[in-house]
Amino acid sequence: MATRRGPRFKECRRLGVNVCGHPKAMNRAGAPAFNKRRKVSEYGLQLTEKQKVKAYYGILEKQMLRYYRAAEKAPGKTGDALMQSLECRLDNMVYRIGFANSIRLARQQVTHGHIRVNGQKITIPSYALRAGDVISLCEKSRSNEAFRTNFLDGKGFPVPYVERNFEAFSGTLIRLPLREEIPVEIDDQLVVEHYSR
Repeated sequence: MATRRGPRFKECRRLGVNVCGHPKAMNRAGAPAFNKRRKVSEYGLQLTEKQKVKAYYGILEKQMLRYYRAAEKAPGKTGDALMQSLECRLDNMVYRIGFANSIRLARQQVTHGHIRVNGQKITIPSYALRAGDVISLCEKSRSNEAFRTNFLDGKGFPVPYVERNFEAFSGTLIRLPLREEIPVEIDDQLVVEHYSR
């Protein structure tokens, strides 16, 4: 299974946004060495936005293309459908709920069998969640100090489409997210333009 293993902080500085969620990722972003001096073309802007999406959700080009093609066929705006389907990935929702402090750790938790969806073990990070699905930490993993601290300290994302239950170590996807509620700094229209060239 292919995963993104490049340097995260360097990628954040290059893209200009904190895509990995680490508090120190953008510390050196203002340094003179990282100031862009040349004008970026229209294609360059579109490419950067696409790379931001891939970095935010920890996916590769082949997966991204598959999500885009599915979004094209969905009703409504292609960009909204694309972002909604990416946001409802299991690994991303584990990150949003707060079981993990990064998308990489969330992916690892899923593949290692720490996560349950509606009481069933799911080990596929790209598993598409539906409204009403309950994501929980398995009984054995609740004693893991790092997982407990991440969740109970409330470091997840306070988004309106996720409801967290601290007693049951779980979170529920109440409904599908609206585009304006998704906490990512991306111009999805440029992503759509890039793929529809």
